[in-house]
Amino acid sequence: MNGTFKDYQLSEDIVRALSGLGYEAPTEVQSKVLPLTLEKKDLVVRSQTGSGKTASFGIPICEMVSWEENKPQALVLTPTRELAVQVKEDITNIGRYKRIKAAAVYGKSPFHRQKLELKQKNHVVVGTPGRVLDHIEKGTFPLDKVEYLIIDEADEMLNMGFIDQVEAIIQELPIERVTLTFSATLPEDVETLCHKYMKKPVHIEIKATGITTDKIDHSLIEVREEDKHALLKNVTTVENPDSCIIFCRTKENVDTLCGELDRSGYPVDKIHGGMIQEARFEVMDDFKRAEFRYLVATDVAARGIDIENITHVINYDIPMEKESYVHRTGRTGRAGQAGKAITFCTPYEEKFRVEIEEYIGFRIPRLDAPSDEAVSNAKADFLQKLEEEPDFKSDKSEQLNRDIMKLYFNGGKKKKIRAVDFVGTIAKIDGVTADDIGIISIEENLSYVEMLNGKGPLVLQAMKSTTVKGKMLKVHEARK
Repeated sequence: MNGTFKDYQLSEDIVRALSGLGYEAPTEVQSKVLPLTLEKKDLVVRSQTGSGKTASFGIPICEMVSWEENKPQALVLTPTRELAVQVKEDITNIGRYKRIKAAAVYGKSPFHRQKLELKQKNHVVVGTPGRVLDHIEKGTFPLDKVEYLIIDEADEMLNMGFIDQVEAIIQELPIERVTLTFSATLPEDVETLCHKYMKKPVHIEIKATGITTDKIDHSLIEVREEDKHALLKNVTTVENPDSCIIFCRTKENVDTLCGELDRSGYPVDKIHGGMIQEARFEVMDDFKRAEFRYLVATDVAARGIDIENITHVINYDIPMEKESYVHRTGRTGRAGQAGKAITFCTPYEEKFRVEIEEYIGFRIPRLDAPSDEAVSNAKADFLQKLEEEPDFKSDKSEQLNRDIMKLYFNGGKKKKIRAVDFVGTIAKIDGVTADDIGIISIEENLSYVEMLNGKGPLVLQAMKSTTVKGKMLKVHEARK
């Protein structure tokens, strides 16, 4: 039994955020990683994607960093931008009541904006190796207070050719630190890296029940390339998924297929590496909120995307990398939910199928294409669901963020205003305590203060006639 989060020496602020996020009991990886990390041990953790590992390092990091320290105390390296943003959000949510500030830095996004963000108080920096190294080399990311390094998805860093950059970053970091490495598999190069830069790391292996979770129902349909499109329509009609990701091998295939489904009236959108980052984030957010049911994607969406209740994953093109099969199908069957993974395989793709089956250790059950009768019986229900408005899912964090109002003040560092000045002033307002104050960001000429627990309107009113450090500041609700 993994017990509850109350069994660990965690502060009230963290426990409160966890219960607000709906984290009831620790997952296996959390119950093993948490206590050792709190003891500041170096760890090498092998664990599936979807096993709750972000929280397994997010919780102890939020617990151990000191709020008063203005320079970053923890660095998390991730292989992709999506994952960097997701980890940043998770840490922000876990550290919400302790006012933990996390920044995400990644390529293809304005350097100077990140530079400004790094100038403010940040407890945790999450980023992709190339951009983190850029900031280190340009002196915009101070490292002298970094005590924790987390290398997330280390095997993927290797696949994407980031391992040299990761090593270059490690060499710049303080020697006295705690290092945690997370990886689904442990290739030699990753192992070497761990031995070279970690102090007597404890190895933790979270045995997945088989390499993919037992909650996923796998099946494979043999099909000729030219019949795939018709097959997809029939399968989606019969399965009638609530939420489905369809994986293609190339961005061209994604564009074509998404266009065809759109013309056929499917609520569909797409994501691939050729799209600008903002668009990718927007699509993912809409998909999380269930604004459409079908997402057509390349492998860029196969990792680090944690959306509950994806009922189906369809491999329209069988993946060429065996690991990719695990990552793609792992988007469903998350958090103990059941899911289906259906793979289309053409006669030319037999060798990929064989490799995948050897890797996952079982034969994927063969399925016949749906019969005409099954398709016509399912048609009415399928069409009805197309017409229905999907019920918008609120993100876990949305629950937590509902009672939060962000206030804008027109004064910052230039006016010698610090976070403690806001805390001191706002906590004196009748009906408000320091616990109602969330994350505070102070820039050169402006500041943002998040008010929690629905206290925003009250504070907004009071601050219109209250000085901060003897200065009258303009205040209004920050624009979203």
